[in-house]
Amino acid sequence: MNVTRREFIQITGATAAGLAVSGIGFGLSPVKSHAQMLKTKYAKQTTTICCYCAVGCGAIVHTNKADGRAINVEGDPDHVINRGALCAKGASLFQLAENRNRLTEPMYRAPYSDRWQKVSWEWAIENIADRVKKTRDANFTTQNDKGQTVNRTTAIASVGSAAFDNEECFIYQSLMRALGLVYIEHQARICHSSTVPALAESFGRGAMTNHYIDLRNSDVLLAMGGNPAENHPISFKYITEAQLKGATLISVDPRFTKTSSKADIYAPMRSGTDIAFLGGMIKYILDNKLYDVEYVSNYTNACFIVGKGFSFKDGLFSGYDKAKRAYDKKQWAYEMDANGVPKMDRTLKDKRCVLSLLKKHYDRYTTKLVSKITGTPEADLVKVYKAYGATGAKGKAGTSMYAMGWTQHTVGVQNIRTMAMIQLLLGNIGCAGGGVNAMRGESNVQASTDWALLFNILPGYLKIPRASDDSLNTYLTKNTPKSNDPQSANWWQNYPKYTVSLLKSFFGDKAQKENGFGFNWLPKCDDGKDYSWLSLFDEMYKGSFKGFFAWGMNPACSGANSNKTRAALGKLDWMVNVNLFDNETGSFWRGPGMNPASIKTEVFMLPACVSYEKEGSITNSGRWMQWRYQGPDRLGNSKPDGDMMIELGLKLKELYARGGAFTEPILNLKWDYMTHHEFDPHKAAKEINGYFLKDVTIKDTTYKAGTLVPSFAMLQADGSTSSANWLYCGSYTEKGNMAARRGQEDAENKIGLYPNFSWCWPVNRRIIYNRASVDLKGNPRDEKRWVIKWNGEKWIGDVPDGPWPPLQNADGSPNPAGRHPFIMQQHGHAHIFGPGLVDGPFPEHYEPIECPVEKNLLGKQLNSPTAPVYTSDKDAVVSCDPRFPYVGSTYRVVEHWQTGLMTRPQPWLLELQPQVFVEMSEELAKLKGIKNGERVRVSSARGSVDCVAMVTKRFKPFKIAGNTVHEVGVPWHFGWRWPESGAEESANMLTVSAGDSNTRIPESKAFMCNVSKI
Repeated sequence: MNVTRREFIQITGATAAGLAVSGIGFGLSPVKSHAQMLKTKYAKQTTTICCYCAVGCGAIVHTNKADGRAINVEGDPDHVINRGALCAKGASLFQLAENRNRLTEPMYRAPYSDRWQKVSWEWAIENIADRVKKTRDANFTTQNDKGQTVNRTTAIASVGSAAFDNEECFIYQSLMRALGLVYIEHQARICHSSTVPALAESFGRGAMTNHYIDLRNSDVLLAMGGNPAENHPISFKYITEAQLKGATLISVDPRFTKTSSKADIYAPMRSGTDIAFLGGMIKYILDNKLYDVEYVSNYTNACFIVGKGFSFKDGLFSGYDKAKRAYDKKQWAYEMDANGVPKMDRTLKDKRCVLSLLKKHYDRYTTKLVSKITGTPEADLVKVYKAYGATGAKGKAGTSMYAMGWTQHTVGVQNIRTMAMIQLLLGNIGCAGGGVNAMRGESNVQASTDWALLFNILPGYLKIPRASDDSLNTYLTKNTPKSNDPQSANWWQNYPKYTVSLLKSFFGDKAQKENGFGFNWLPKCDDGKDYSWLSLFDEMYKGSFKGFFAWGMNPACSGANSNKTRAALGKLDWMVNVNLFDNETGSFWRGPGMNPASIKTEVFMLPACVSYEKEGSITNSGRWMQWRYQGPDRLGNSKPDGDMMIELGLKLKELYARGGAFTEPILNLKWDYMTHHEFDPHKAAKEINGYFLKDVTIKDTTYKAGTLVPSFAMLQADGSTSSANWLYCGSYTEKGNMAARRGQEDAENKIGLYPNFSWCWPVNRRIIYNRASVDLKGNPRDEKRWVIKWNGEKWIGDVPDGPWPPLQNADGSPNPAGRHPFIMQQHGHAHIFGPGLVDGPFPEHYEPIECPVEKNLLGKQLNSPTAPVYTSDKDAVVSCDPRFPYVGSTYRVVEHWQTGLMTRPQPWLLELQPQVFVEMSEELAKLKGIKNGERVRVSSARGSVDCVAMVTKRFKPFKIAGNTVHEVGVPWHFGWRWPESGAEESANMLTVSAGDSNTRIPESKAFMCNVSKI
């Protein structure tokens, strides 16, 4: 029978409806249809977790028992987050595996060659190991220029990967560090690295405070710096649920997005002016006394007295050194009492207390001035401020949802800090329906950050060893904070326990007290030197690297200033690229403008399995660790990432057993995560949790050697325990694999915690900082949505943020056994004043590095005074240049994901969004003589992209200080490799190599550009 596509859809839709009715039955009791029975009879069913955004939706994979291939993938109705629903990408998971475009064999490109050739796995692993060893041995540094021991190589770099399972993250970063790499980066640097220091400085930890289901508990939801309806679609079901219960949704965005279309309040805002917008909200809250006085005075550092050395003038904080482009943060210190505890005024009246300084700082942020900077009409500002400020009232809760619209700026950390301060003023941290919620865009980017696939941390957010750390004792003394406040938990005092347990996981029995548990086998970074993404590719462009791993990443499209990145790849000796599909990075040498005959880079391209062709765990941005299982067989000759890592590590151990530079860390690396010669994720997961290595007695209980540690509270500093990541201790215990749990029951408070579904770090706590959700006596501040409460003997509800009793007894008398609620902070209080950041203790509005204005209306300093900039011939930066008069920004669409590498090769998704486009206002289109659908060129000082013009009402011109400013947007999912026409390109050809002061995340969300007809 011949049918049209439309007829096919109509037929299948009608059939699906009929099956749905027959499946329910007339009595509404479930019965099995014929189709359901066939599926069960001939297919194996396995559960998996979607590999796209970090909501963590569940899916069921049906695999043909005859040929081992997937025949269907559908939403999992028993998964408590998505309840069977999937977005466009999740619904296309089947085609990710069953795809003719996939890589199925290892490929090799010889120097100066114009073609790929197929090679065997044995040949590929042997040759990669050979290149690694030769490069490492020839370029190994034992001591730096100061004579400090560093034991590293700066000739090899690695980027990747949030596509790894947790267990693969663990073994990958341990192998890279054993090799001595210090240039270790991955997706988080360029998407959410701003999140960690912002939230850690504010609250103590760098993760999403609440979780996706908790959005339904909010009274007011602020989507700013993110577009959840399009980028985290399943999360929006909980936003809608909140709205149906009367909640208000606010959307603040330069563009009228899908989220805006569902919002109760929409406010437009020019890209790069978030701090001005939010600073105005702080002023509104303070002026109208909407802040929660009890919460602010007892739980935050608003009562701390700041030293007289602190000041702010002409856009700069005290202590600024113009020559170094850096601050002396000692001038921002608190006044301390005789016991070494910060002086406090809980009445909040002292002129130098944090709250007084906060009022003074934001007094300039009037709605009139904010409107001139942001382009947001004053009336819209007041609507937003009034609605959100109302959540400071008792029994109200407001939540903040953000993504890369906040993170990718030279003030990215401070964007998030500003919202964190607002949430503290309103008492919205620790409670249900509150929080500052980082909506991460990759399925395991939260965990791969926890796993330190970043240069500056070790697993569990332990700091990277620096050259001045000449011993383990020096390192621990420097990084273990002390607090003289008896009611501060000061949880980081456990630093030695977590560090030594990690070293035991790295090096096993070889890590002994006599050799500092192998501490000096780790590579060390020079003090004060940056090794992050922008610096990595700057060094690569200079020719500093010989070898490069791009594992599960596509940096030729994903990083800012892609022309520079692609030119840099051509200066390598060799590169290893691991992915599902051929891509712009692995095939850079044959891309637009490239001449293969002049490019020496040797490329090894290795085919990876799809996520549901292997087994392991991933952690969503709500910190829920979930286990997924293998469904189909591995397609062709592809392999799980873990198998490739194990094979490479074994080959390197074999080579170094014959000798080489600094062999100890490689030969001593614990590498026993195999069963039947394949990577065993369960063995790795157990090591991640950690073992008792000796009999250990804790509080009258003896734990036998060889048993799994039940919680990080039991970890020891003497080498008697191991744990590859203290945050994940408790995830795989003698009770079993906690991440694999599927319990459907909610907790007794019925707020959507689902404590027996999956496992959540830390210690299965679903809402962190929850001790701030109660008053000083332990009673819930919100009775109807309580998170924890003290019953007189213990905490009930969620796992409390520390076991100690409340700060006060039932009669109101002080309880010396109580602890301040923000246990990860040295002094137990959340930070409104943030003295630990490098660009200021209060966020201040600075213009993007490229901007359409010549003056900052709030001060004399136009741009961030500490933001790093790069100066190669590929790093042009312009502002107020008539050649580039329009503000440009990048964004995402629901049908594609990141650089598009896991969506563009899929016919279903590519048909829905086949081309890169530039979205512009009707007014700008008229000004430029551009019609909807015409081909146009978007250009910046660094490159250009040819696009389809999309003329819409979603962008409107901004009035900035009396002038008209236009903004355009380009989705960044494209590149020349897919679709196969090669006509599409990445929006990152336009973006600028400038970054945030604290993290160096690129400023991809605000740059200057032009648009012209082709």
